[in-house]
Amino acid sequence: MSKVKIIFLGTPGFVRPIKDTLAKHFTLVESLKEADLGVVTAFGRILKKDELDIPKYGFLNIHPSLLPKYRGPSPIQSAILNGDKVSGITIIKMDEEVDHGSIIYQEKLELSDNDNFDTLSKKMFQLAAEVLPKIIEDFVSGRIITTAQNHDQATYSHRLTRESGYFPIDNPPSAEKLDRMIRAYHPWPGVWTHFRQGSSGQAKIVKFLPGGLLQMEGKRAISYKDFLNGYPNFPLKYLVSSG
Repeated sequence: MSKVKIIFLGTPGFVRPIKDTLAKHFTLVESLKEADLGVVTAFGRILKKDELDIPKYGFLNIHPSLLPKYRGPSPIQSAILNGDKVSGITIIKMDEEVDHGSIIYQEKLELSDNDNFDTLSKKMFQLAAEVLPKIIEDFVSGRIITTAQNHDQATYSHRLTRESGYFPIDNPPSAEKLDRMIRAYHPWPGVWTHFRQGSSGQAKIVKFLPGGLLQMEGKRAISYKDFLNGYPNFPLKYLVSSG
């Protein structure tokens, strides 16, 4: 199958295993016009129908959720935020609607209470990289029967911004929700609030990090307990028991 020409479209570093496995088993090309097949994952632009139709076999998309659950740009974060115990990967034959195409392959993956976006994204795309060569071989050989998604059961994730990780210090989340936020939003956009030390002090950003760490703007990250020792008027004392 090394003669199959594939164009790969994917941006973040955590999808590197996909590109590496494609380069090992197939021929990567730079141009759509050269490609027999396209493979897309975590790509920042929606492809138009006329682009999807250029490769002989169309495009496959690797999506880090069990579609039709969590269509959209932040499925991994959504799974962590919602406390899901199981997620997984889905490979679909792309159509012109986002994460809408017919399912070629799915595999479940158990989530741990320690998973954050960084660790879980690496697990998911490593898993996808391991199964992808055989799936592509079967797909281009016509040995795979696709299955339409149940669109009535579709749920959607949302595009994250810097503000997604912010909460007002006078209206904090519960300890459980905060833990999920910290893990879902690591390393970006992060979880943070503003804290003013004293009535006349300047409000500074406090970041919440995995591993029970807090970081005052301009300072190093330290444990919740040590943070409260240094800033005894910090209002979120319930964090000590969870940190």
